[in-house]
Formats: sequence, structure tokens, C-alpha cells
Amino acid sequence: MAGIGFELRKLLEKDSYFGLFQAYAYAGIISSGPWVLSIIGILFVGFLSLGVVFPHAAIVQFQVSVTYLIMSSLILTGFIQLGFTRFIADSLFSKKDEIVLPNFAAVLLLVTSVSGMFGMLLLHLFFGSTSLSYRMLMVSGFVILCAIWVATIFLSGMKQYKEIVLMFAAGYAVTVLCALLLRTEGMEGLLLGFVVGHVVLLFGMITLILREFPLNIRTFSFDFMRPGAMYVSLLWSGFLYNLAVWADKLIFWFHPDTSQAIIGPLRASLIYDFPIFLAYLEIIPGMAVFLVRIETDFVEYYDKFYEAVREGGSLDHIMNMRDNMLFTVRQGLFEIVKIQAIAVLLVFVLGAKLLTWLGISTLYLPLLYVDVVAVGLQVVLLGVLNIFFYLDKRHIVVFLCALFLISNVALTALSIYLGASFYGYGFALSLLITVLAGMHLLSRKLDLLEYETFMLQ
Repeated sequence: MAGIGFELRKLLEKDSYFGLFQAYAYAGIISSGPWVLSIIGILFVGFLSLGVVFPHAAIVQFQVSVTYLIMSSLILTGFIQLGFTRFIADSLFSKKDEIVLPNFAAVLLLVTSVSGMFGMLLLHLFFGSTSLSYRMLMVSGFVILCAIWVATIFLSGMKQYKEIVLMFAAGYAVTVLCALLLRTEGMEGLLLGFVVGHVVLLFGMITLILREFPLNIRTFSFDFMRPGAMYVSLLWSGFLYNLAVWADKLIFWFHPDTSQAIIGPLRASLIYDFPIFLAYLEIIPGMAVFLVRIETDFVEYYDKFYEAVREGGSLDHIMNMRDNMLFTVRQGLFEIVKIQAIAVLLVFVLGAKLLTWLGISTLYLPLLYVDVVAVGLQVVLLGVLNIFFYLDKRHIVVFLCALFLISNVALTALSIYLGASFYGYGFALSLLITVLAGMHLLSRKLDLLEYETFMLQ
């Protein structure tokens, strides 16, 4: 999200409550907009299909199929997301604009080819009992989503945050419209509407990219695959983090005691999926605070610190900037914790009424409480990882993502073994362990920041 701080600082410079509200609203939309739009769009399709699509199980099959498409595409492209974003950012910083578009075209070709072959292999091995149209739509949706994530990170590297949100809004509007028009065809009709809407989203993003970087003679360039062009640590960070986020869901989906078969090999966990989905909706305030505090206060002193180092500032000035940066880090993380704590308390107070209003059994309430705390910790973890990225401590990020993955798998499996009253605690405890480890390492690195900065020159 580097670069969004400029927009946020413009809003905060108004020095008014309205400017402050604008900054937090902007940060919330940018950080959570695409995700919220996609979830609301899919739920909206399911809600409007009630009474039209029969049997009703077809609606569940559609939603579960889309969930698996999103999950698998995020995990697969996790290998390329951060590494390629850094490559594009470095290329733009080095004024090598002419290599940007050919490398984007090449990575898009690579991702669509790999995802297409991988998707067809999985469908051939595990989806033989499903219809041919369903298999074709699934592999098409998988390839398109993988391409969308690549285009999204490319636009993020170009700091086109508002354009990303607008494209997602337009794409999911088309998704909902097409799905409603085709819902009489059953589950395959809904899935076709999803694919058509995402084709529109992908072409909209590609149009934005071509507007910024016109076509040139070199159509494809694989500079990003040269040794040293992309940091291996960033490749692993993206993959491990995405896998870690979905690890507990996968365990619940495929454990026979906590899941049900939906379509083909795809399974879902009714006991686990509803609470975790509701819990993720309450991270929007925390994400807004995360962006505002980290990308404004922290980045300001981060820039001043390294500027003082580069320009030969006095040791007192350098240490003063370090101290201010350390203060803003602690203050920013405290703000995130405070806002998420308020969100948690609201869910504790209103959780029962919310579930009743949604027509969901209040037996889900204990799991909802645990999941709300867990996703709040996930926002804190994102803040910690973001600071490590600014400090270029990529290997620490890899370690923390691996710790998150291993602890999530181990503790989630243990929670299932211990029984229903422990569900959700594996995810929450794994995040707590990772956050505490991250804060400890961050505190050590910040204390030695000026020493390590000079010794690494």
C-alpha cells in the first residue's frame, strides 16, 4: 500500500473532523472495498436466487464453488504477488517504464498458463462426477481470478487504489446482473454469470494498465524471471501468508466430523463458515486505522530517518527521528488494537441480536466471539508485517508467515480433537503467537535500527 499515505495526508491536512472522517473512510474503502464488494455480490446473488433456483442446494453449491475458486487462486498466485509488485515498483523507481508492460504481459501469460493446466488437472482427477459445463466454468473462473489478482497487484504497484475499487464495483455489478439473468439455468447459470462479470473486471483492469503504459514493440519480456530480479523471500511470504489464512478453513472443510459434501470433492463446514465470515466483516475499522496510522505518521518519520542517514544528518537528529518512528509504530499498533477491541466489545454486546436477525442459531455465538478476537489479531499482524516490509526485513516476514501457518495447522487440528467447545481457538491462538513473536522481533529491530542501517552500508 506504499504511496496511499500521500492521499491520506492531503485529507488530514484539512485539520477538521470532516477531513479526519474522509481520511478514515477513504482508508476503509481502499483497504477493504474489493473484498467487501465481492462478498456482498456473491451473497446478493444467492439471496435473489431464492425461490427461482431449484433445488435450493444449487445456491449453496454455487457459493461454495466460488469460495474455492477465490481461495485456490489466491494461494496459487501468492507466489508471484509480492515479488512481482516489488519488481514493478523498483522498475518504476529506476525510470525503466519501458519494461513494465512487457513484463506484465509475460507474467499474465505465465499465470494463466500455469493456472489453466493446474485447474484442468485437478478437474480431471477429482471432478469426474460433475457435468462438463460445470468443469469448464470452474477452470475458466479459476484462470480469470488468477489473472485478476495479478492485475490488481500491478495496479497497486502503480498506486491506482481508487481505480481498483471502482473496477471491482463495476465487475461485481455485472456479476450480479448476469447471474440474475441466468439464474433460471440453475447453478451453472449462476456460475456463468460469475465468470462473465469477472471477465469484464479483468478487461477493465487491463484497459487501465494500457492507458497508463501504451503498447510498444516488445510484447513479452521475462526480465522478472532473471536471477535476482525478484526476491525469493517475497515469493515465499505471499504464498505462506495466503496458505496460512486459509489453513484452518481447509482443515474444517475436509475433516469428516466438521464438514458436509457439497458438490464433487468440494466440502463446506456449516458450523465454522458462518461465524468466521461474520467476524471478517468487523475488520474494516481496524484496516482503516491501520492504513491511516502506518501510512501517514510512521511513513513520515521513516522518510525523515533515512533522509537524515543519506544526507549526513547529526547522530542526535538521526536518533531523534528513530525515536519518533518508534513512537509512531507503538502508537499505530495501539490504535489498531484499541479500535479492534471496540469492535470486539460491540460484537459481544450485539452478537446474539445479530445472529437472531440473520436467522442463525445463537449456538454459533461462542465461536463468533473467538473468531472476532482472531481476525482482530490478524489486523495487528498485518500492521506488524507492513512495518517489517518498510524496514526491508523480508526474512523475518517469511519466518512469521511460516510460524502462522504451522501453528494454525497444529492448533486447529488440536481444537477439532478436543471437541466443539474449542473450535476457533486454534486460529486465534496461532495469530496470538505470531503477533507476540512479531512484536518482540520488531522491538529488537527498532532498538538497533540506526546501528544496523549504518553497518549494512
